[in-house]
Amino acid sequence: MQKIHLPVLGPRYWVALCIASIFGANMGDFFAHNLGLGHVAGLPFLALALAIVVFAERFDRSSHESYYWIAIIIVRTAATNFADFACGDLKLPRLLVTAALAVVLAAAVWTSWRLAWRSMAADKSGQTGTVLRADLGYWVCMFTAGTLGTVIGDYGSHNLHLGDAGSSLLLSPIVAALFLVGRNGPLRWLPFYWLTVVAIRAAGTSVGDFISGRSMLGLPLSTLVTGMLLAVLLVVWREPATPKQTVPVN
Repeated sequence: MQKIHLPVLGPRYWVALCIASIFGANMGDFFAHNLGLGHVAGLPFLALALAIVVFAERFDRSSHESYYWIAIIIVRTAATNFADFACGDLKLPRLLVTAALAVVLAAAVWTSWRLAWRSMAADKSGQTGTVLRADLGYWVCMFTAGTLGTVIGDYGSHNLHLGDAGSSLLLSPIVAALFLVGRNGPLRWLPFYWLTVVAIRAAGTSVGDFISGRSMLGLPLSTLVTGMLLAVLLVVWREPATPKQTVPVN
């Protein structure tokens, strides 16, 4: 994605990503259950939607973040359904899937970073790129991180028998601790960035499942509320731009 369409990596970004994680978890369940698409049938539609967003973004020269956040929601929705397909439909052990996805994410992050580093080394313009490089490697990593986080969240709720509320109480402080530790710099470091994204996805899964439960808002209303909350936050909270960063997070 063009730099003019990428958000600043600051407090607003992380708060929005947390809400987007909850919204995406609800959207995944809404696609699978309420729309009757199941965990697999909706994936081609989501892939097509992401392709359209990425294609349209290339021709838009106006400065805004809409494409990035729409892509985040699409990828998060797809990750929710893929995780539920692997561990629900195929009944693969969540610990095994977690380990496999962790290896895939580490490999994807390393590979995409190497490609980005070579691209920057070959760039004679003197521009080093932004912290967020929303290219193909980045979205592959984001999908993998989202799937991994979903499996971890479900492991806390089901395998550890904590329920959605208990898993939310376990995982949310971990996200808060990562924010506290990383607020002065580490959040811009490649491994720490993706560790935090996975933690946000895990907590977002549990929180999303909790508030969408029948005893709370229910899935349709929870999806609507979290989606509106994300949209309002992005419109109302405007964070001043900061100088371009030198570390590519992808």
